[in-house]
Amino acid sequence: MPSPAWQKSSYCAQGNSCVHVAVLTPGAVGLTESADPTGAILRTTPTAWAALVRAIKKDRTHD
Repeated sequence: MPSPAWQKSSYCAQGNSCVHVAVLTPGAVGLTESADPTGAILRTTPTAWAALVRAIKKDRTHD
């Protein structure tokens, strides 16, 4: 299986505090940080990831 293609958050500033996301398998999304991308990887489902993104976007529109 090929290595996941990690994508850096579009809200990432310069430095080592960036969130990276990748499709690990068809049913698993991975999240990690740029300071240690091979360290702890949070795994979730695409449905849960989509719900989190929607909630964050909704919350940002109420600032």
